[in-house]
Amino acid sequence: MIRRRSLLTFAGVGGAALTLPGAAAAHAAPAPVPDAAPAARPGPIDLPGPTGRHPVGTVSLRLVDQDRQDPFAPAAGPRELMAQLWYPATGTGGRARAPYTTARVAAALERTAYLDPGTLGRLRPTARAAAPTVPGALPLLLLGHGRKGGRSNCTALAEELAAHGYLVAAIDHTYDAAAVEFPDGRVVTSALEDEPADWDAAERKEIGVRAADLRFVATELTTGRTARWHSGLPCADPARIGVLGHSMGGAAAAEAVRQDRRFAAGLDLDGGLFGSPVPEQGLDRPFLLLTALDDHDTWRRWREHQRGWGRQLRQRDSGHLSFTDLPHTAGPGHVADHLPPEVYAQLFGTVAPERATELARTYVRAYFDRFLRGRPSPLLNAPSPRYPEISLLWSRG
Repeated sequence: MIRRRSLLTFAGVGGAALTLPGAAAAHAAPAPVPDAAPAARPGPIDLPGPTGRHPVGTVSLRLVDQDRQDPFAPAAGPRELMAQLWYPATGTGGRARAPYTTARVAAALERTAYLDPGTLGRLRPTARAAAPTVPGALPLLLLGHGRKGGRSNCTALAEELAAHGYLVAAIDHTYDAAAVEFPDGRVVTSALEDEPADWDAAERKEIGVRAADLRFVATELTTGRTARWHSGLPCADPARIGVLGHSMGGAAAAEAVRQDRRFAAGLDLDGGLFGSPVPEQGLDRPFLLLTALDDHDTWRRWREHQRGWGRQLRQRDSGHLSFTDLPHTAGPGHVADHLPPEVYAQLFGTVAPERATELARTYVRAYFDRFLRGRPSPLLNAPSPRYPEISLLWSRG
């Protein structure tokens, strides 16, 4: 059985599976097989296309926080991040399809997620690299990955939001993410322990750093400081900022809302609310939990103390990773060959990958449309026959 704490903090299959006896053996290299005819080259894996009217552009940025020392780096120096923006574009003519991630980062994520080598290289997003942005200030959504994940983990969700008019900024939390590749070719891998001796202390440190990363990136994108170094970037509206994340990224989203009044609304995709006072203090602004599990101790405590608008919605038949892109790669990448069936079920559930993506996209967009654009949706207040997998477990406001 996966420990519930691990399940709610790890983004990749590897972290959760490593808490299980024999998991390392299950991921060992397969025994040699006799020579056979070469297999056909596997084809591409297309992420579901976004449903919005805008084409989608994307660009990656290196950002350096000169006001903050990196507490994880082996040598003293400022905190250095990579961020990826997805945004509505005026067109994509002549622009190349953006890769899912770099080859070196893909290799690290594949090891963490028990994917066959080369799987993520086959994964094709829709966005086009450096496509021209639409004019005007856009509502900004900051997107965080799970522990030892990466900024590309929720690309299908980011593309959907961008196609509907949002500027989405996904952040690689350096020394936390499985791997971060910088423009000069340096690759920084995760420095986090799989099973810290003191989980509480580790989570407080990790969530504190993540929340500071989110706040820094929000400042960079809303004050124009980044635009001075990178021409043609989309413009973020400082009056309309939301923050969301998967797994530990969801816990960091909650803490960022607690710390910073610029963030109008927060959303947690199946993350335990570890590492911050949020379960004991609640939040005075809107916060949505969209979960695969029925309940968790940190969620119960948050519900008792939440002061602002709040909801907990449960997505039936889902696993912890159903809110990411990984279900689209699990079959082609043969993840099930490396994990016990009960572990695979807890991570991926039984919902089809395309349906899982549709559900997450629909409810995340309905939520931020409500609180950043003033467009109420009945989906947030009652069950819908179109989406019977989603149940309303708790509500306030």
